[in-house]
Amino acid sequence: MNDIFASLESEVRSYCRTWPAVFDHARGSWLHDEDGNAYLDFFAGAGALNYGHNNPLLKRKLIDYLERDGVVHGLDQATTAKREFLTTFNEKVLQPRGLNYKIQFPGPTGTNSVESALKLARKITGKESIISFTNAFHGMTLGSLSVTGNSMKRGGAGIPLVHATPMPYDNYFDGQTPDFLFFEKLLEDSGSGLNEPAAVIVETLQGEGGINSSRPEWLRGLYELCQKHGILLIVDDVQMGCGRTGPFFSFEKAGIQPDIVCLSKSIGGYGLPLATTLIKPEHDVWEPGEHNGTFRGNNPAFVTASEAFRQYWSDDSLERSTIAKGERVGEVLQEIAGAHEGAIAKGRGLARGLGFADHDVAGKVSKAAFDRKLLLETSGPSSEVIKIMPPLTVSDDELEQGLQIIRESVQAVLS
Repeated sequence: MNDIFASLESEVRSYCRTWPAVFDHARGSWLHDEDGNAYLDFFAGAGALNYGHNNPLLKRKLIDYLERDGVVHGLDQATTAKREFLTTFNEKVLQPRGLNYKIQFPGPTGTNSVESALKLARKITGKESIISFTNAFHGMTLGSLSVTGNSMKRGGAGIPLVHATPMPYDNYFDGQTPDFLFFEKLLEDSGSGLNEPAAVIVETLQGEGGINSSRPEWLRGLYELCQKHGILLIVDDVQMGCGRTGPFFSFEKAGIQPDIVCLSKSIGGYGLPLATTLIKPEHDVWEPGEHNGTFRGNNPAFVTASEAFRQYWSDDSLERSTIAKGERVGEVLQEIAGAHEGAIAKGRGLARGLGFADHDVAGKVSKAAFDRKLLLETSGPSSEVIKIMPPLTVSDDELEQGLQIIRESVQAVLS
């Protein structure tokens, strides 16, 4: 790789170490490096590219907007692009699902959506403590880190991370303990020492935590527990929203309506920075400017997002396609896991994983896949899971091509 990256860029860089190529252009499910090599992308910008790289349907709207000198930077001023986003999101996403939310635009990142949700929950309730879950990942700023499980990421904060208490995620005890037995006992026991929580924050499928998928009945149980005890429920759908698990929201199958929902990554459609925090109207108690940010009104992202809603969420075809493709990935992962002791298939929709009892294997499989021109990330507390997240628009042929490379890569490492 060109020495300029090693000599000038910070040591904090990570993905470029995993995939030592200099990428130049991209379209759909493919990234091309400057030497002309084509890589099939089963990473999809860590979930920010659900509709693929440079999606031509979205690109045309963006180019037209820029060429007419549409507003690019607008903070939270009213613009035509924002009005189109709000109208289209309401018509194509919220109303068909019977959801009623006010829409906040925090800074244009997932962690800022989480920060705004935590601040708002504390403001609503007057309480400080937040309940999170084992192996959760919610972002890299201080509030988000306080509800994140990974010890390496938490250690980077450099100060104590307080006012958050972890609880066991679904199947954390391998089914040996009834759901929420520990949590509810602590809530109801005046001697437990648990600070009364303002909110619970949860991912319905933990991506960075190792592709840990919660059951709909577990999620419903959590929702009911929160309602019973007057605790707000925040769903972090930053990575698993926008159709990654099939439905637009990952919590739809559970039939719940969270108090607050965090969205980012693919909400902008094109990979442009954007985040939203969805708030039940009765909870929208912000004072003007109480949570703000210079780039909270990313108008080019409003344009591409609105077109993504029109193109992909006017009917259920993308949802059905994602579920079907996900089931195909699941079949192949089960087949691979069956042939290799200590391997386990995980996930749902097009958020899938293959975990290994030997924690060194996943990283080696990722490298073997890169050598075969496939981009695969690892996840989990010990990077023990290969994470399979292609664009939702991946073709059947591309999907089979990538799955064959995964088969070959696992075989090469474990043979």
